[in-house]
Amino acid sequence: MNKWLSLVLGLLCLVGLTGPAAAVIGTIDDVPAATLLLPYFEVDLDNSLGVQTLFSINNASVAAELAHVTIWSTWSIPVIDFDVYLTGFDVQSINLRNILVDGILPNTASVGQDPGDTISNHGPISQDINFASCTGTLPYRVPAVSEAFRAHLRALLTGRQSPVNGTCAGTNYGDNIARGYVTVDVSNSCSQLFPSDVGYFVNGGGGIAANDNVLWGDYFYVNPGENFAQGETLVHVEAAPGAGVNATTGNYGPLLTTPGEYTFYGRYVLGTAIDNREPLATTFATRYLSGGGFTGGTSLVVWRDSKFPPGATCAAGPNYGELFEQQIVVFDEFENPLTVTTGGPSGEPTPGAQCTFCDEAQRVQVGGEGIQTNADFGWLYLNLNHATTRDATLGPGYINIAQAWVTTVMDAEGRFSVGFDAIQLDNANTAISGGVVLPVNVAAGAAAN
Repeated sequence: MNKWLSLVLGLLCLVGLTGPAAAVIGTIDDVPAATLLLPYFEVDLDNSLGVQTLFSINNASVAAELAHVTIWSTWSIPVIDFDVYLTGFDVQSINLRNILVDGILPNTASVGQDPGDTISNHGPISQDINFASCTGTLPYRVPAVSEAFRAHLRALLTGRQSPVNGTCAGTNYGDNIARGYVTVDVSNSCSQLFPSDVGYFVNGGGGIAANDNVLWGDYFYVNPGENFAQGETLVHVEAAPGAGVNATTGNYGPLLTTPGEYTFYGRYVLGTAIDNREPLATTFATRYLSGGGFTGGTSLVVWRDSKFPPGATCAAGPNYGELFEQQIVVFDEFENPLTVTTGGPSGEPTPGAQCTFCDEAQRVQVGGEGIQTNADFGWLYLNLNHATTRDATLGPGYINIAQAWVTTVMDAEGRFSVGFDAIQLDNANTAISGGVVLPVNVAAGAAAN
């Protein structure tokens, strides 16, 4: 009897943990969210022991959920999407190499497609329901992605021209490593729509995308051949139902339903805010090390918002051109600044400027041929705001403002590595205006460098 009582009490405690976590809409924090962002991935297509990217989608709720996954290129072109069914408290791990090389999509199915509960098993306190819209879609066959379409994907994600339709979608680094980023949205139904398609978002979560803040996850870069691994939580982007939320308490819910205010998917909904998702930060601070135990140095994984819808040609590249930033300042450990500014006051390109984080997703080395530094150890101030010709069209919240995300990776050439998100200094709804004020001689010296 006592054993049964203990079990029941334990289950009740577990269920009690599924209530909403304390979170502030408008601040990106590690709490269950409606959208997850994997800001950058790399997959060595030639070598199974080369770099790979894995991530997980987890359901923080007892209720069953559906997640819609979209893989984007470095130019923010959506190239493939698929659905993942999650029973209550479920977890699904995904290796991107399995998709791009073997054509295998996650094997999940709701109870309507899996009445024998042999595909998506559920535990004693986990809900398992039917998503009728997934009939005929889930579970995916093996392989789900044809070899011809895989060749198309591999070309687009390595910066080459597609052998299927002749299009291009990313920067060619001269290797056979696929690059891009991933978004995951909690959804109401199975769909082949991309987040950039009309009808994917409806204000209040009534479209394909829902507004339930129940997803969480993590990701890993693994390189078995070089004894390298690094992991971090996915970027958790909350949705706010909107009306009636009190902004004076620190909850920015109303901003996420007000047209013209910055939202995470705002560029795809013409600045109407019907995606209801909080934007990311625009300005960051992070440490860098290029010596001592970290002989491999420091690199930055940077995701940026061009504020343009998907579009590109093989001849001209992405429709947004190159992404410039408002200001980059490097400080050594004696507080000596070195400006590496590449853009004007609003992040527009200046004559002779070279972009540092040119694409929407990339990895850039600190020091060497990457970001110029004035010492082996120090920190970086990164104001990644930039101006575009679409700003006024999207709304006042977008003028000279651009959301971004920065993750820092430090490694020791095959011995160990660490990764962590950079410090957020603002949010796109409350973006920092201007940059670090430097003496004239320092700014002039930087220009000479």
